[in-house]
Amino acid sequence: MRLSPIDSLKAALVALSLVAAPSLAAEAKFGDPKGDDNGPGTYKYPTNAAYKRGSFDLTDVSIKDVGGDVEIALTVAAPSEDPWDSAKWPNPGNGFSVQMFEVYVDTDGKAGSGEAEALPGMSATFADTDRWEKAIVISPQNNKTIAAEIDQKAKRLKDKIILPKKVTAKGRTVTALISKSDLGVEIGKAGWQVLVGSNEGYALKTDLLSRRVNELEGDHRFGGGDDGDHDPNFIDCLSGKAKGAPDEVASQHEMLKFDPKASKKAVLKMVHVG
Repeated sequence: MRLSPIDSLKAALVALSLVAAPSLAAEAKFGDPKGDDNGPGTYKYPTNAAYKRGSFDLTDVSIKDVGGDVEIALTVAAPSEDPWDSAKWPNPGNGFSVQMFEVYVDTDGKAGSGEAEALPGMSATFADTDRWEKAIVISPQNNKTIAAEIDQKAKRLKDKIILPKKVTAKGRTVTALISKSDLGVEIGKAGWQVLVGSNEGYALKTDLLSRRVNELEGDHRFGGGDDGDHDPNFIDCLSGKAKGAPDEVASQHEMLKFDPKASKKAVLKMVHVG
């Protein structure tokens, strides 16, 4: 039976949609507004010139299926730099120095399932509907150093923490490659959250390579927080619908509210494809 031109066109469109659908599910893109690198709205950068304005201001996130691996590209508002020359560290690093990224993944979407607390040092919790099963640490430190820190400070979570196979920094983007089998979920079916903090080579015994935020900023300390354990120790994250809309600044500030008097920490939510 010969199809009419209209029927042929319909058939072609259906075939095209079937081909295109998997690629849509195989990539997630999120945005975050510029200028919200102030945590709950009060954080201030350290005074040392190494912490350039915009270095902790997340703008774009891309999570892409690339065969047997998943590529995670995190873009900030200022070029990634290596002021402390990580190549000369005792254990050579990944070509950038000041930032540290943690990517949290809700793989099952079940309320009450997974971890409620962020990794040691971040000082934040996740909503009951948005708990995480996997956390990806993207750090200037190499995997040998990170693994040793995990053994000391987060051993219970060891099987839930993913260390990238490769990390590179170019321009404003830090890119990490992880094994798809380690993630264990299709990109489009997961919930995601990205925290942008600061790398600390000499972190406290309770903190996983993360730099704390204090009440007052200093040479190597962010200010505008609290000297206790209730303020989130990261500078930016995804919020709202993660489209980069202006109203997501206010939603981030609201989400990251903390109250030392009430022993209340920030409560994080995941973002989703679509």
